Amino acid sequence: MQEFLQFVVTRLVDRPDAVSLTPVENGKQTVYELRLHPTDMGKIIGRQGATISAIRTLLQAGGAKQGVRCSLEVVEETPPRD
Repeated sequence: MQEFLQFVVTRLVDRPDAVSLTPVENGKQTVYELRLHPTDMGKIIGRQGATISAIRTLLQAGGAKQGVRCSLEVVEETPPRD
């Protein structure tokens, strides 16, 4: 599932080199933490959350087909203050 997410996300953003996807095991579920450049946040979320919702739906469907539970969280990192 991680390869699928990496494939989809890197093709949607302007800065694919800044994409970081970290799987975190949470009991019986795997939570994928997505970190990306702040300027690409809007491209991943989409208009009214449509893009991120579609990605999450595909992830859940693919996970169900493989018999695993998966979810996606977008981690927003705040830039350091000077």
